[in-house]
Amino acid sequence: MSVQQATLQSLKAGRRALWRQRLAENWRVFRGNLLGKIGLSLLVMFGLMAGLSYIPPLIDPMYHPMTGVDPLVVKSTGPSLTHWLGTDFMGRDILSQLLAGARVAFMVGVSAAFMSVVLGTAVGMTAGYLGKTTDTLLMRLADMIMVLPTLLVVLMLAALFGQLSIWMIVLMIALFRWPGVSRVIRAQTLSLKQRPFIDAARVAGASHTRIIFRHIMPNVLPLAFLYMTFRVTSAIVIEAGLAFLGFGDPGTVSWGMMLQWVWKTGHMFTAPYWLLPPGICISLITLSFYMLGRAMDEVLDPRLRDETQAG
Repeated sequence: MSVQQATLQSLKAGRRALWRQRLAENWRVFRGNLLGKIGLSLLVMFGLMAGLSYIPPLIDPMYHPMTGVDPLVVKSTGPSLTHWLGTDFMGRDILSQLLAGARVAFMVGVSAAFMSVVLGTAVGMTAGYLGKTTDTLLMRLADMIMVLPTLLVVLMLAALFGQLSIWMIVLMIALFRWPGVSRVIRAQTLSLKQRPFIDAARVAGASHTRIIFRHIMPNVLPLAFLYMTFRVTSAIVIEAGLAFLGFGDPGTVSWGMMLQWVWKTGHMFTAPYWLLPPGICISLITLSFYMLGRAMDEVLDPRLRDETQAG
Protein backbone atom coordinates (compact mmCIF):
# COMPACT_ATOMS: atom_id res chain seq x y z
CA MET A 1 0.00 0.00 0.00
CA SER A 2 1.41 3.35 -1.03
CA VAL A 3 1.87 6.26 1.33
CA GLN A 4 -0.82 8.20 -0.53
CA GLN A 5 -3.37 5.39 -0.14
CA ALA A 6 -2.55 5.02 3.55
CA THR A 7 -2.99 8.76 4.06
CA LEU A 8 -6.32 8.69 2.22
CA GLN A 9 -7.62 5.81 4.32
CA SER A 10 -6.48 7.57 7.48
CA LEU A 11 -8.37 10.71 6.46
CA LYS A 12 -11.51 8.69 5.73
CA ALA A 13 -11.26 6.91 9.08
CA GLY A 14 -10.83 10.25 10.86
CA ARG A 15 -13.84 11.67 9.04
CA ARG A 16 -16.01 8.69 10.01
CA ALA A 17 -14.90 9.00 13.63
CA LEU A 18 -15.73 12.71 13.59
CA TRP A 19 -19.20 12.02 12.20
CA ARG A 20 -19.84 9.37 14.85
CA GLN A 21 -18.73 11.81 17.54
CA ARG A 22 -21.05 14.50 16.19
CA LEU A 23 -24.01 12.11 16.02
CA ALA A 24 -23.40 10.96 19.58
CA GLU A 25 -23.20 14.55 20.80
CA ASN A 26 -26.34 15.58 18.91
CA TRP A 27 -28.25 12.60 20.25
CA ARG A 28 -27.14 13.48 23.79
CA VAL A 29 -28.42 17.04 23.34
CA PHE A 30 -31.70 15.79 21.84
CA ARG A 31 -32.29 13.37 24.73
CA GLY A 32 -31.91 16.26 27.15
CA ASN A 33 -34.60 18.30 25.37
CA LEU A 34 -38.06 17.77 26.86
CA LEU A 35 -39.91 19.14 23.82
CA GLY A 36 -37.99 16.80 21.54
CA LYS A 37 -38.83 13.74 23.62
CA ILE A 38 -42.52 14.64 23.78
CA GLY A 39 -42.64 15.34 20.04
CA LEU A 40 -40.85 12.09 19.19
CA SER A 41 -43.19 10.11 21.48
CA LEU A 42 -46.23 11.59 19.76
CA LEU A 43 -44.80 10.83 16.33
CA VAL A 44 -44.15 7.22 17.35
CA MET A 45 -47.77 6.98 18.50
CA PHE A 46 -49.08 8.31 15.18
CA GLY A 47 -46.67 6.04 13.31
CA LEU A 48 -48.15 3.06 15.15
CA MET A 49 -51.63 4.29 14.26
CA ALA A 50 -50.64 4.51 10.59
CA GLY A 51 -49.24 0.98 10.72
CA LEU A 52 -52.32 -0.40 12.49
CA SER A 53 -54.59 1.11 9.83
CA TYR A 54 -54.00 -1.96 7.65
CA ILE A 55 -55.26 -4.40 10.30
CA PRO A 56 -59.03 -3.64 10.78
CA PRO A 57 -60.04 -4.41 7.14
CA LEU A 58 -58.20 -7.73 7.42
CA ILE A 59 -60.13 -8.66 10.57
CA ASP A 60 -63.52 -7.89 9.04
CA PRO A 61 -64.48 -6.03 5.82
CA MET A 62 -66.98 -4.15 7.99
CA TYR A 63 -64.04 -2.14 9.37
CA HIS A 64 -62.85 -0.86 6.00
CA PRO A 65 -62.65 2.95 6.50
CA MET A 66 -64.32 3.80 3.18
CA THR A 67 -66.51 0.89 2.06
CA GLY A 68 -67.07 -1.04 5.28
CA VAL A 69 -70.56 -0.70 6.78
CA ASP A 70 -71.99 -2.37 9.84
CA PRO A 71 -75.24 -4.03 8.63
CA LEU A 72 -76.75 -3.58 12.09
CA VAL A 73 -76.14 0.18 12.14
CA VAL A 74 -77.88 2.62 9.80
CA LYS A 75 -76.94 5.89 11.47
CA SER A 76 -74.27 7.51 13.61
CA THR A 77 -73.93 5.79 16.96
CA GLY A 78 -71.71 6.32 19.99
CA PRO A 79 -68.85 4.16 21.23
CA SER A 80 -69.54 0.45 21.83
CA LEU A 81 -67.67 -2.83 22.19
CA THR A 82 -67.95 -3.38 18.43
CA HIS A 83 -67.02 0.17 17.48
CA TRP A 84 -64.76 1.72 20.11
CA LEU A 85 -65.20 5.29 18.83
CA GLY A 86 -68.67 4.81 17.36
CA THR A 87 -69.84 4.95 13.76
CA ASP A 88 -70.51 7.70 11.24
CA PHE A 89 -73.78 8.50 9.45
CA MET A 90 -73.44 5.41 7.21
CA GLY A 91 -72.46 2.96 9.93
CA ARG A 92 -68.74 3.03 9.14
CA ASP A 93 -66.26 2.54 11.97
CA ILE A 94 -64.76 5.86 13.15
CA LEU A 95 -61.66 4.26 14.68
CA SER A 96 -60.77 2.65 11.34
CA GLN A 97 -61.16 6.03 9.65
CA LEU A 98 -58.99 7.67 12.31
CA LEU A 99 -56.20 5.12 11.78
CA ALA A 100 -56.41 5.53 8.00
CA GLY A 101 -56.27 9.31 8.47
CA ALA A 102 -52.96 8.95 10.33
CA ARG A 103 -51.50 7.14 7.32
CA VAL A 104 -52.73 9.87 4.95
CA ALA A 105 -51.42 12.63 7.25
CA PHE A 106 -47.93 11.12 7.26
CA MET A 107 -48.02 10.57 3.51
CA VAL A 108 -49.19 14.10 2.70
CA GLY A 109 -47.05 15.88 5.29
CA VAL A 110 -43.77 14.08 4.71
CA SER A 111 -44.12 13.87 0.90
CA ALA A 112 -45.04 17.54 0.45
CA ALA A 113 -42.38 18.68 2.91
CA PHE A 114 -39.71 16.52 1.29
CA MET A 115 -40.52 17.81 -2.21
CA SER A 116 -40.59 21.45 -1.10
CA VAL A 117 -37.32 21.11 0.84
CA VAL A 118 -35.53 19.37 -2.05
CA LEU A 119 -36.68 22.05 -4.49
CA GLY A 120 -35.94 24.89 -2.07
CA THR A 121 -32.49 23.51 -1.23
CA ALA A 122 -31.56 23.09 -4.90
CA VAL A 123 -32.73 26.62 -5.78
CA GLY A 124 -31.09 28.16 -2.70
CA MET A 125 -27.71 26.49 -3.29
CA THR A 126 -27.72 27.40 -6.98
CA ALA A 127 -28.68 31.02 -6.32
CA GLY A 128 -26.22 31.47 -3.46
CA TYR A 129 -23.27 29.84 -5.18
CA LEU A 130 -23.65 31.27 -8.71
CA GLY A 131 -24.88 34.71 -7.61
CA LYS A 132 -25.30 37.66 -9.99
CA THR A 133 -28.11 37.30 -12.56
CA THR A 134 -28.99 33.74 -11.58
CA ASP A 135 -29.37 34.75 -7.96
CA THR A 136 -31.55 37.74 -8.85
CA LEU A 137 -33.88 35.76 -11.14
CA LEU A 138 -34.34 32.84 -8.75
CA MET A 139 -34.93 35.03 -5.71
CA ARG A 140 -37.46 37.22 -7.52
CA LEU A 141 -39.30 34.05 -8.53
CA ALA A 142 -39.22 32.91 -4.91
CA ASP A 143 -40.57 36.29 -3.78
CA MET A 144 -43.50 36.11 -6.20
CA ILE A 145 -44.48 32.61 -5.07
CA MET A 146 -43.91 33.41 -1.38
CA VAL A 147 -46.51 36.20 -1.33
CA LEU A 148 -49.20 33.96 -2.82
CA PRO A 149 -51.66 32.55 -0.23
CA THR A 150 -51.17 28.80 -0.66
CA LEU A 151 -54.57 27.63 0.55
CA LEU A 152 -56.47 30.25 -1.48
CA VAL A 153 -54.58 29.47 -4.69
CA VAL A 154 -55.08 25.71 -4.28
CA LEU A 155 -58.78 26.33 -3.62
CA MET A 156 -59.05 28.34 -6.84
CA LEU A 157 -57.28 25.59 -8.81
CA ALA A 158 -59.52 22.95 -7.27
CA ALA A 159 -62.61 24.98 -8.19
CA LEU A 160 -61.25 25.34 -11.73
CA PHE A 161 -60.17 21.75 -12.39
CA GLY A 162 -62.60 19.89 -10.11
CA GLN A 163 -61.76 17.38 -7.38
CA LEU A 164 -58.02 16.95 -6.87
CA SER A 165 -56.33 13.63 -6.17
CA ILE A 166 -54.29 13.34 -3.00
CA TRP A 167 -51.00 13.34 -4.93
CA MET A 168 -52.02 16.42 -6.90
CA ILE A 169 -52.65 18.18 -3.57
CA VAL A 170 -49.21 17.08 -2.35
CA LEU A 171 -47.58 18.43 -5.51
CA MET A 172 -49.37 21.78 -5.27
CA ILE A 173 -48.41 22.22 -1.62
CA ALA A 174 -44.78 21.45 -2.45
CA LEU A 175 -44.71 23.92 -5.36
CA PHE A 176 -45.96 26.76 -3.15
CA ARG A 177 -43.92 26.05 0.00
CA TRP A 178 -40.31 25.96 -1.27
CA PRO A 179 -39.45 29.72 -1.40
CA GLY A 180 -38.97 30.11 2.35
CA VAL A 181 -36.53 27.18 2.40
CA SER A 182 -34.63 28.52 -0.61
CA ARG A 183 -33.99 31.86 1.07
CA VAL A 184 -32.56 30.25 4.20
CA ILE A 185 -30.37 27.86 2.20
CA ARG A 186 -29.20 30.70 -0.04
CA ALA A 187 -28.05 32.71 2.99
CA GLN A 188 -26.19 29.68 4.34
CA THR A 189 -24.59 29.04 0.94
CA LEU A 190 -23.42 32.67 0.68
CA SER A 191 -21.67 32.21 4.02
CA LEU A 192 -20.16 28.83 3.14
CA LYS A 193 -18.70 29.81 -0.23
CA GLN A 194 -16.49 32.38 1.52
CA ARG A 195 -14.92 29.73 3.78
CA PRO A 196 -11.29 28.66 3.30
CA PHE A 197 -12.13 25.05 2.44
CA ILE A 198 -14.17 26.20 -0.57
CA ASP A 199 -11.22 28.33 -1.75
CA ALA A 200 -8.97 25.30 -1.29
CA ALA A 201 -11.33 23.18 -3.40
CA ARG A 202 -11.27 25.78 -6.18
CA VAL A 203 -7.47 25.93 -6.10
CA ALA A 204 -7.38 22.13 -6.31
CA GLY A 205 -9.38 22.31 -9.54
CA ALA A 206 -12.76 21.12 -8.28
CA SER A 207 -15.67 21.87 -10.61
CA HIS A 208 -18.66 23.95 -9.57
CA THR A 209 -20.82 20.81 -9.47
CA ARG A 210 -18.36 19.02 -7.19
CA ILE A 211 -18.08 22.01 -4.86
CA ILE A 212 -21.87 22.31 -4.57
CA PHE A 213 -22.61 18.62 -4.00
CA ARG A 214 -19.44 17.59 -2.19
CA HIS A 215 -18.68 20.57 0.01
CA ILE A 216 -21.73 22.84 0.30
CA MET A 217 -24.66 20.42 0.30
CA PRO A 218 -23.48 18.31 3.31
CA ASN A 219 -23.26 21.53 5.34
CA VAL A 220 -26.76 22.78 4.46
CA LEU A 221 -28.62 19.45 4.68
CA PRO A 222 -29.04 19.59 8.50
CA LEU A 223 -30.65 23.03 8.14
CA ALA A 224 -32.86 21.73 5.32
CA PHE A 225 -33.97 18.83 7.51
CA LEU A 226 -34.83 21.27 10.28
CA TYR A 227 -37.10 23.28 7.99
CA MET A 228 -38.64 20.07 6.68
CA THR A 229 -40.13 19.38 10.12
CA PHE A 230 -41.89 22.77 10.04
CA ARG A 231 -43.10 22.25 6.46
CA VAL A 232 -44.76 18.97 7.44
CA THR A 233 -47.12 20.79 9.80
CA SER A 234 -48.24 23.31 7.20
CA ALA A 235 -48.82 20.57 4.61
CA ILE A 236 -51.02 18.57 7.00
CA VAL A 237 -53.07 21.65 7.94
CA ILE A 238 -53.53 22.69 4.28
CA GLU A 239 -54.69 19.21 3.26
CA ALA A 240 -57.11 19.07 6.20
CA GLY A 241 -58.48 22.51 5.29
CA LEU A 242 -58.99 21.52 1.66
CA ALA A 243 -60.75 18.30 2.64
CA PHE A 244 -62.98 20.08 5.16
CA LEU A 245 -64.02 22.64 2.54
CA GLY A 246 -64.91 19.85 0.10
CA PHE A 247 -61.91 20.09 -2.23
CA GLY A 248 -60.04 17.02 -1.00
CA ASP A 249 -59.73 13.63 -2.62
CA PRO A 250 -63.18 11.99 -2.22
CA GLY A 251 -61.63 8.53 -2.52
CA THR A 252 -59.28 9.04 0.46
CA VAL A 253 -60.22 8.98 4.13
CA SER A 254 -58.34 11.75 5.92
CA TRP A 255 -58.96 13.62 9.15
CA GLY A 256 -60.09 16.67 7.19
CA MET A 257 -62.54 14.51 5.25
CA MET A 258 -63.92 13.12 8.53
CA LEU A 259 -64.54 16.67 9.75
CA GLN A 260 -66.31 17.50 6.49
CA TRP A 261 -68.61 14.49 6.89
CA VAL A 262 -69.42 15.58 10.45
CA TRP A 263 -70.29 19.07 9.25
CA LYS A 264 -72.25 18.10 6.10
CA THR A 265 -74.42 15.56 7.91
CA GLY A 266 -75.35 17.96 10.70
CA HIS A 267 -73.56 16.10 13.50
CA MET A 268 -71.15 18.90 14.38
CA PHE A 269 -72.74 19.57 17.79
CA THR A 270 -74.51 16.26 18.38
CA ALA A 271 -71.70 13.70 17.90
CA PRO A 272 -68.58 14.70 19.87
CA TYR A 273 -67.29 11.11 19.57
CA TRP A 274 -67.07 11.76 15.81
CA LEU A 275 -65.96 15.41 15.85
CA LEU A 276 -63.24 15.44 18.52
CA PRO A 277 -60.90 12.53 17.50
CA PRO A 278 -59.86 13.91 14.07
CA GLY A 279 -59.60 17.46 15.40
CA ILE A 280 -57.43 16.37 18.32
CA CYS A 281 -55.24 14.24 16.05
CA ILE A 282 -54.63 17.14 13.64
CA SER A 283 -53.61 19.35 16.56
CA LEU A 284 -51.35 16.75 18.15
CA ILE A 285 -49.51 15.67 15.02
CA THR A 286 -48.76 19.27 14.02
CA LEU A 287 -47.66 19.96 17.60
CA SER A 288 -45.37 16.92 17.56
CA PHE A 289 -43.57 18.02 14.39
CA TYR A 290 -43.25 21.54 15.79
CA MET A 291 -41.75 20.21 19.02
CA LEU A 292 -39.37 18.01 17.05
CA GLY A 293 -38.32 21.00 14.96
CA ARG A 294 -37.67 23.12 18.03
CA ALA A 295 -35.52 20.36 19.50
CA MET A 296 -33.59 19.98 16.24
CA ASP A 297 -33.07 23.73 16.17
CA GLU A 298 -31.30 23.50 19.52
CA VAL A 299 -29.27 20.49 18.37
CA LEU A 300 -28.06 22.20 15.20
CA ASP A 301 -27.47 25.66 16.68
CA PRO A 302 -24.82 25.63 19.46
CA ARG A 303 -25.53 29.28 20.29
CA LEU A 304 -29.18 28.54 21.01
CA ARG A 305 -28.08 25.53 23.04
CA ASP A 306 -25.78 27.67 25.16
CA GLU A 307 -28.52 30.28 25.74
CA THR A 308 -30.95 27.55 26.80
CA GLN A 309 -28.45 26.06 29.26
CA ALA A 310 -27.59 29.51 30.63
CA GLY A 311 -31.27 30.29 31.16
